[in-house]
Amino acid sequence: MSELLNQLNPSQKEAVTTIQGPVLIIAGAGSGKTRALAYRVVYLIKEKNIQPTNILAVTFTNKSAQEMKERIASLLDNSTSASEVRLDEFGIDYGENTQNSFQTLPLIGTFHSICVKILRQEVKKLGYQSSFNIFDDQDQLVLIKRVIKELQINPEQFKPKTMLGAISKAKNELTNTETFTSQANGYWEEMIAKIYLLYQKNLQKQNALDFDDLLMLTVKLFQTFPEVLKKYQNLFHYIMVDEYQDTNYAQYLLIKLLGAQHQNICVVGDDWQGIYSWRGANIQNILDFEKDYPQAKIIKLEQNYRSTQNILDAAYGVISKNVNRKDKKIWTDNKGGELIDVFEARDEKEEANFIVKEILSLKKQKKVSLADFVILYRTNAQSRIIEEAMLKYSLPYRIIGGVKFYQRKEIKDILAYLRLVQNPQDEISLERAINCPKRGIGKISFQKWLIFAQEKKLNLIQSGLKINTDSQLHTKKIATIKKFAEFINSAQEKIVQATLVNFIEFIITKSGFEKYLLDGAEEGEMRLENVRELLTVARKYNEYTGPQGLTLLLEEVALISDVDNVDQASEAVHMMTLHSAKGLEFKNIFIAGLEEGILPHSRSMLSPTEMEEERRLMYVGITRAKEKVYLVFAKERNIFGSTQINASSRFLEDIPKKLLSFCNPPTKKPVFYPASNKNNSYSTQTINFKDGDRVHHQDFGDGLIVASQGDIITVAFSQVGLKKLSASIAPLKKI
Repeated sequence: MSELLNQLNPSQKEAVTTIQGPVLIIAGAGSGKTRALAYRVVYLIKEKNIQPTNILAVTFTNKSAQEMKERIASLLDNSTSASEVRLDEFGIDYGENTQNSFQTLPLIGTFHSICVKILRQEVKKLGYQSSFNIFDDQDQLVLIKRVIKELQINPEQFKPKTMLGAISKAKNELTNTETFTSQANGYWEEMIAKIYLLYQKNLQKQNALDFDDLLMLTVKLFQTFPEVLKKYQNLFHYIMVDEYQDTNYAQYLLIKLLGAQHQNICVVGDDWQGIYSWRGANIQNILDFEKDYPQAKIIKLEQNYRSTQNILDAAYGVISKNVNRKDKKIWTDNKGGELIDVFEARDEKEEANFIVKEILSLKKQKKVSLADFVILYRTNAQSRIIEEAMLKYSLPYRIIGGVKFYQRKEIKDILAYLRLVQNPQDEISLERAINCPKRGIGKISFQKWLIFAQEKKLNLIQSGLKINTDSQLHTKKIATIKKFAEFINSAQEKIVQATLVNFIEFIITKSGFEKYLLDGAEEGEMRLENVRELLTVARKYNEYTGPQGLTLLLEEVALISDVDNVDQASEAVHMMTLHSAKGLEFKNIFIAGLEEGILPHSRSMLSPTEMEEERRLMYVGITRAKEKVYLVFAKERNIFGSTQINASSRFLEDIPKKLLSFCNPPTKKPVFYPASNKNNSYSTQTINFKDGDRVHHQDFGDGLIVASQGDIITVAFSQVGLKKLSASIAPLKKI
């Protein structure tokens, strides 16, 4: 172990060897935190003889979890790939091939994957079956639309995505349907409460959980059943959490509950990289760690192993303007480095052409791979024009966060079959599978089937096997439903004895799905190739017998994230939003759209808190770079259907001028003024708005004021959902 410790710098060594009590590791960008965490796990096992079963390590992405597993397995000198601790109903299963504890890794995974493992064992206590399915964004959208329709609510006024966002926010704050309903204030929240209640009832009826349920129900389990909490507290003596600045309230409380007995909680994070408040993350969790644990030991990792000093100084120039932060100074032995290149484009087309030509030039000069380049932007809408430039110059690229493999129609279709085999109560999967290929079961016939199942108190497949004229269906429809149910029933028998790959091949061929895809068109061949790619993923679970492999495959598919799709071995330029880039690194980065209203985003202009997050986002973007940073902005930009003339981003002003190199002589900085309109008098209006007022906005249409705080009002528009506006200058009129 001493040889391993000698590979660490003094701060990393302190982080590894400080194992008793609460520990907060403030890890700057590129400071080797993953290395420190991996060595800490190995130190606990090798030096302190802690059983791997008593260690829990929580990450935010599957990619970082896998990287940590591989590092730890390598450091433990395992000649074969180590098997991870698996939870079963009797406690811990080391696996048949495990010779000793050192061949077993601790439980390492994302918050959601850890919660899934716990819920598979314990969720029956909350009224669900352990065979529950996990609904992704598309499934949730289908379900919420059904709920809104059933409640006879106008989907234009209460947009499904907006409703899902409100429900997700409530769940992240651990607000259940009863509490939300009792606290609902005003018409808007009362309608959300009705939708939330029916949405949750439908999820439970289908034995399904959404992403937020995984966290909320695990916390509920621990709070409702002290003996279950005690079981896992006794199991996990040492808990480590990566990216702690990104935790929401549910994740914060989950860790606090699990670690309450032993108090050996080690959290790692960087408040300068807290960029996910929009999905519930609370940066105060890391800023207030010492308040929660007064005896906590604070360790700072400030030596950077990724970037040059010029890059770090530029990033510090931006982040130093934030008030709400812990101070540190990131440094590196990699002194100097190239200056930050700044390019002012006439418009978004020149911006895109500059980026592509510069990539081609650098690739030729430095003989570097295309995978060494990444183009970052604030919003997905900016990617289209850059894509066009990529195609024009025949430059291979990969967009992270675009259409994902598992969201392709043909993949979703075949997964619907697999999910239905696992969970025969899944109505969303049944409705999808029954019509791929088309079997003549329309919406009316499908509803009659659901009603029949409910009346007979049978799951969907059992009811399909027993369906008769009581369902008020035509004889031909009854025969079709029975035939489909018999197929799913045979598949449930098949999974018990077949490998997962053979089982999926059985589904593809015997269901008629393969023939359905091969319709004679070249596109059909490509879709079938995509479906067969699923077999490659499934092969890793061939060792599991029975339905366990299917369960693990479906969990992997449900829990995968955008970052997990980044393949830096492929010869292609990566394109992604700044949010997607956190945790990654590239030799050369381009940040496009550095203009007021884009980066920083327009909605941050009236909020100091949101502006600080925009600064953190810019900091994250710059610190992804190892060698070279380009900052690009346009004098005018056509985006969202209109031409904008914005000032260059204030973040450019924050970077010391000595670090900047201008690729073209900068013109006089444009100044942004609101567009004038002689026919309105909004700029100096003094109308007093109050909750419940109906208003009209010249761009957003009609809406209802749902909240007001001083000059800032929140309006629910029927066309565009919720918007926060300044009452004194927004183009609003009472109606």
